[in-house]
Amino acid sequence: MRKNIKLTAAATATAALALGLSACGTASDPAATSESGAKADESKALVVAASPTPHADILNFVKDNLAKKAGLNLEVREFTDYVLPNTATQQGQADANFFQHKPYLDDFNKKNKTTIVPVVNVHLEPLGLYSKKAKDLAAVKAGQTIAVPNDTTNEGRALALLADNGLITLKDGAGTDAKLSDIKDAKGLKFKELEAATLPRALNDVDAAVINGNYAIEAELEPATDSLVLEKAEGNPYANFLAVKEGNEKDARVQKLAKLLNSPEVKKYIEDTYNGSVVPAFGPAQ
Repeated sequence: MRKNIKLTAAATATAALALGLSACGTASDPAATSESGAKADESKALVVAASPTPHADILNFVKDNLAKKAGLNLEVREFTDYVLPNTATQQGQADANFFQHKPYLDDFNKKNKTTIVPVVNVHLEPLGLYSKKAKDLAAVKAGQTIAVPNDTTNEGRALALLADNGLITLKDGAGTDAKLSDIKDAKGLKFKELEAATLPRALNDVDAAVINGNYAIEAELEPATDSLVLEKAEGNPYANFLAVKEGNEKDARVQKLAKLLNSPEVKKYIEDTYNGSVVPAFGPAQ
């Protein structure tokens, strides 16, 4: 049986985190046994906090097919929001996490005074615009409402996607942290800001929504075929990576997992499983 747990965001993140982790009841509870850096006991499980799809799926592929041969004891814990994985890693309840890209991490560290650092890039999940009402981009017209993620970096990314495809015009100089106030010309469109995880469920209530790749896949959407428009992978700064609390980069278990996540076996798994909806983006994380 996989030692996975699924948690949702609660009003008090720390309390929810403590409750979820204590409910695990395993002897390898990282709150009691975690060690840091190169001195970590290699025989102990490396606990990785991850979004369910595709992150936990990729990690479980590694766990089931590659980890034992590499001498890695890997435990995957699933989280369904974008806050608790970093909180768990910073506080030591998880040794690493796998769910985010660099712009999001930079913003999170700044706002929360955390010290999470990237280790190795693994894949890219292209952001897409989806609709149950419009059959193509031309059908998105003035007066309609588009839902976008409400976190800083993913909202900026969503607005860039809309601007790149002519649906809006952004003010000069609007960067990756663009906000609704940076829209120079909305071309009659209205916008609704929602938590990223809730966007697929909102498709019945809005005319279109910009949805992160992992949440689209979880909702049984096929980004490569169901989106009205999809982010281009080339030159994209939003590769998702394995991350740890600063100082733990040289943990031998982390280094083993980083190598496995950039292996030919994982590349093939991603390509065969996701058919272009998730694409490999291997290499050192900056």
